[in-house]
Amino acid sequence: MADQPSDTHDVTMNGADSKTIEPQPNGALVGAAEGETETETETEEQQVPFIYHVIVKLPHAPFETKFQVASHEQVQDLRQTITDFDYGQQYSCFHLEINGERINDYVELSEVPAVQDGSVLTLVEDPYNEKDARLHFVRTRELIGAGTPRLDPSQGIAAGLSLVEDVVPFQAALNGQLTDDDQTQRRSLNVDSYDFDAPGTVKTLLPPPQEQAPKVVNSISISPWNPPPYHLRARGHHLYIMVSIKEGEFVQITSHVSGFYVNNCTKDRFDPSPRPGKNLSAHSLLTLLSLVSASFSTSLKAYQKFLSMKDGLVIIPPSHSIPSSPWLVSAPSSATAHQADVTRSQEPYLFGGVDGADSIRDWNEEFQTTREMPKETMQDQVFRERMVAKQFADFNEAATRGAVLVARGEVVPLNPTEGRDAQIFVHNSIFFSFGADGVGTFVTDGGDEAARVATGKDAIGVKAVNQLDITGLFTPGTTVVDYLGRRIVAQSIVPGIFKQREPGEHQIDYGGVEGKDVVASHEGFAPLLEKLSEEMHVKKHPVWDKEGKRHDLESSIETKGLLGTDGRKYVLDLYRITPLDIPWLEGYWSEIDSEKPEKDPERDYPHRMAVLRQELITSYYRFKLQEFVTSQLTGNSETNGHEKKEAESKENGTEQDPKPQAEGLEVAAKADETPPNQRLPSQIDVTNFKLTLNPDVFCGQTPQTDEERAEMEKDEAEVRSACDYLTETVIPNLIRDLQEGDDVGFPVDGSSLCTLIHKRGINVRYLGRIASAAEGPNPRLHALHSLAVQEMVARGFKHVVNRKLRPLPVPFASSAISHLLNCLLGFELNAAPMPETDSMLRSLYPTTDFSYEDVTPQSLYGEIVEEVRIRYRFGLGDDLVQPGKHLQLLREVSLKLGIQLEARTYAFTQEQHANRICVNGHAPAALTNGQANGVPKPATSTSSKKKKKGGQQNANNSAASTSPTFPPTTFQPDDVLNVVPIVKEASPRSQLAENAFEGGRLSLVQNNKEVGQSLLLESLSLYEQVYGVLHPEVARAYLQLSSLYYNLDEKGAAVELARKAVIVAERTIGVDSPQAINSYLNLGLFEHATGNGTIALRYFIHALNLLKLVYGPNHPDSITTINNVAVILQSMKRYSESRVWFEASLKVAEEISGKDSKSTATLLFQLSQALALDNDFQGATQRMQTARSLFQDAFGSDHPNTRQANEWLEKLVESAVHRKKQQQLRLASGLSIGPRPRVFAQAGQRSEDLSMGGNNQAEFGRAMAAMDERDISELVKYIEGENGNINTKKGGTSTTPKGKKRNMPKRMSRSGIVSDGAVSR
Repeated sequence: MADQPSDTHDVTMNGADSKTIEPQPNGALVGAAEGETETETETEEQQVPFIYHVIVKLPHAPFETKFQVASHEQVQDLRQTITDFDYGQQYSCFHLEINGERINDYVELSEVPAVQDGSVLTLVEDPYNEKDARLHFVRTRELIGAGTPRLDPSQGIAAGLSLVEDVVPFQAALNGQLTDDDQTQRRSLNVDSYDFDAPGTVKTLLPPPQEQAPKVVNSISISPWNPPPYHLRARGHHLYIMVSIKEGEFVQITSHVSGFYVNNCTKDRFDPSPRPGKNLSAHSLLTLLSLVSASFSTSLKAYQKFLSMKDGLVIIPPSHSIPSSPWLVSAPSSATAHQADVTRSQEPYLFGGVDGADSIRDWNEEFQTTREMPKETMQDQVFRERMVAKQFADFNEAATRGAVLVARGEVVPLNPTEGRDAQIFVHNSIFFSFGADGVGTFVTDGGDEAARVATGKDAIGVKAVNQLDITGLFTPGTTVVDYLGRRIVAQSIVPGIFKQREPGEHQIDYGGVEGKDVVASHEGFAPLLEKLSEEMHVKKHPVWDKEGKRHDLESSIETKGLLGTDGRKYVLDLYRITPLDIPWLEGYWSEIDSEKPEKDPERDYPHRMAVLRQELITSYYRFKLQEFVTSQLTGNSETNGHEKKEAESKENGTEQDPKPQAEGLEVAAKADETPPNQRLPSQIDVTNFKLTLNPDVFCGQTPQTDEERAEMEKDEAEVRSACDYLTETVIPNLIRDLQEGDDVGFPVDGSSLCTLIHKRGINVRYLGRIASAAEGPNPRLHALHSLAVQEMVARGFKHVVNRKLRPLPVPFASSAISHLLNCLLGFELNAAPMPETDSMLRSLYPTTDFSYEDVTPQSLYGEIVEEVRIRYRFGLGDDLVQPGKHLQLLREVSLKLGIQLEARTYAFTQEQHANRICVNGHAPAALTNGQANGVPKPATSTSSKKKKKGGQQNANNSAASTSPTFPPTTFQPDDVLNVVPIVKEASPRSQLAENAFEGGRLSLVQNNKEVGQSLLLESLSLYEQVYGVLHPEVARAYLQLSSLYYNLDEKGAAVELARKAVIVAERTIGVDSPQAINSYLNLGLFEHATGNGTIALRYFIHALNLLKLVYGPNHPDSITTINNVAVILQSMKRYSESRVWFEASLKVAEEISGKDSKSTATLLFQLSQALALDNDFQGATQRMQTARSLFQDAFGSDHPNTRQANEWLEKLVESAVHRKKQQQLRLASGLSIGPRPRVFAQAGQRSEDLSMGGNNQAEFGRAMAAMDERDISELVKYIEGENGNINTKKGGTSTTPKGKKRNMPKRMSRSGIVSDGAVSR
């Protein structure tokens, strides 16, 4: 067994019982409860967790160990800590005792009276039951690395992949330096020969050849003799296990209530009695294996050492989220072929038991019981949120598995006689239905299109309600899964939803029962929905049934309340909790006319579910609140002149800090649009401000009286005002911000663009308007236009593919996808691609719709153009694929459809095909990072030089390379390796963790560093406790916290958190996701700040490669990345390389921002410094002169940037004149001209602040020659050789003392980082 670790271990939950502290505007700190006083907090102070030590006696070595625990921890937490140690891995079935009495595992240590500081606890091994034995066997397989990857339908190939170990190995990251092996064996990330204009390569996403883990045993599985017969079950037999040990022997083991022992069974003879001999039985299977195999302990140590060389976050499986599956994966080969593992097929039995009862769960009861858990104390809230997160994670995983089975037709419907779209299913206690209008519910709103959109909106609405966490209001578990063209909705079964009501009773208790004809208004729902509507700014409004009777509802008529048979109040159908986008529908939607089935082309939007986003409602509320405050301030200033005096007294410090304002003021403060002289005075009462919107306007409601009609018109006018705010304020502001680039990072792909517009409340349907507004000469807006057009094309293609895939059986999916991809991306290589459909399989499905075979590049172009026109009101040009963007568009459609392709280079054009060069500059072969990764090289032509390097190719490949045969199409069915489901879920975020993080951030803003750091640590602990470590929310928390710690000058902690952010983002969001790229950039910056320049370079260059793959060359924010690499190279005194990177950064800046922009001037200033360091004074002078001119034009002569450029220009001119004189003197005297003297300039200025202190000027001046008194323009001409005969002033030539060396002053730590305050760009 492994060596004994340290005998002490800390298991504390940081601040788990402390109250949430919220910083107040006046800098004071109060408790979370309003009006709390010191007296009221005394009780809380007494509840601070008590830390003490306990001793645990063990039945095996080391027999005794000590732990540090906290009083609020549960006993099961201590159990888990024991089993995490090497010596504790053998224990799984045990309990703890104190003074001979058993301790309940689910109570807190503080509830055990005998547990005190120094108490002695005893670990007692328990007898096994059948479930304990199964779980112990599974755990043993995991500990010895005997398990093989699970083929989970909810996950794809290489799910949870991380590439960070390939960029910088774990040990190198710990030590802060790379070894020679790391430099040569890892992916090539050279800076000296980097091609800035080359497009991205799919090789960036491939993992390196993986070293095989050492085997501990040959195999371990359930024996064919399992399960035990009845008479042996009665004698305590649970399992029979078969192990092939490394010594070549097969060992048969019996799992008994007392433990495990070697039996006398063979492959042909059943005899489960104990084999005679010593050391052939043990309580733990792990211990028994070490007894029967002499090499087991040594092999286990080798395996554990192998794991210790990797980052733990890269190895552990996600427990609270579905791992991300990359869109490009290595193709299978003999090296990574599907391995035989009998136990893989036995997993349902091992996890669920013989009858599967252990895996059957009442999801709805679990959800609602968890929500009803107490949340009075901090610890209650932490435990409750942790349980909620785990419940949603388990439900999403089970729902995704079930949805895949439903889409594949492997689940029997409850109503098999109905049409396919109307069928419903129950699998694993989850209710499934299709996101289609199978029963005509949405026939007037757009049919199937409306139903599909409604299901997605419903998941968003459920998520919003879950986030609000209103006591007494419940929602069903909801997950939406898109798979092979179908949308499947998975929900937990609400008790009573299928109940047949008595005659006269409605099936629904609140809201519309049968459309708008019948309305129910159960009085028990009104108070709960009133709270919900207040949070969402929904107005209580009247609706009318078919008889004209008025009903006052707190929510939309489409939102339904159901009183379950369990007595809980459930809210359903939350797809229209916000108002409709009235101008959009009036302009582009029309009802279906039975007499005229074809719609007007100007009003043919596919559905009527065009609702406003909740983010827009919140933004509009703040906007109107700002108007209200401004009007109040204006009114007060006109009537009360004394406010000016009060403001002056505040400036003079004669008035104390204001008290915390009402809740609305906190919202207004975040708008950041109020000038400093218009801050909200305490006398403004915002409680009179109220803004609510009627979600049922423009929905066919018919008021009965003039008063009701007037009220409806007023409500409609308010909704129209919100819509106008979207189109006239929000969208133009977005365009302006992206054009200026000061306050927002530029999106890199479709997902980041959609995330950006969603945060601002803009719906995706406005992509066409955004693209139109971005048309023009501005390079940044041109990049936005290209990105928006690409996103619309990808989404249009997605809709076309979904229609073609929906009726197809699963075996034809790869053929259909490859053909449609050829029509979209490969038409330049083959203008008439033919689908490759297996004729034998096709004959088995005579009634199936194979319409995908009729698709041509021309017809697909027409369909996509029509989709974009209808959905986004935008006219596409002649080309769907922008020049050089084939790979980027392929990535977008693959991610949207869940396609996993073979990672090889694809020839998209005739030129690439003819030249045997793919878009990434490599030969058209399956890409590998070494043959061991399992991607075979097809027979393609290579140069003789490459053939010498590729000695692993066989003779057939070598022969074939002389006469290459290229496929006639870009994609083949075999390239489509898998399709993974796309999941939309409704889990809430942790309010506790977010509050702690925001409190810490605000405390730091208020210069309360101690409290801020404490809250940040608490938020980190809460994130990890609630979500586990592998979750997208944790990745975002790591990223934000790393930036905050960097700003606090805690660089070591910043590096550690940033690396975690990279790994978690890669494994849960995607290896090439914008979040992963962002995390790599942060990590590179922090490593540079700690002095690890070589490591930082690898992170930066990998991020740049990812950026080129995702977006293409010359992304607007790549200016920052390239500039950062140049700064790092300069700090490493690699001046020649650094100037190349500075020049590349300047080139992109001139292309994106223009040659006369401020950013270009700043980069010219930096480039001039770099050229001076590389002894190119003529080039440095030219660049500095241009920078000076740009600064003067932009800021004026008196601006600090202009003055500093002048000072630098003077020094550069002096140095260059001196060099020219020295050369002339040497030529005149007949001396050879040797190497130029290295005269270094102070190159430490930030790009955004060019100030240069007097000390730096003096040092630079001491390195220069004597002053030349001519005009700078004349000196520049003299340097450039235009006036070489000008006589210099006598006495003006002094030289630097011969042989005297001058050290180059170091550049400032964040020089050249144009990062907009956050290193996210």
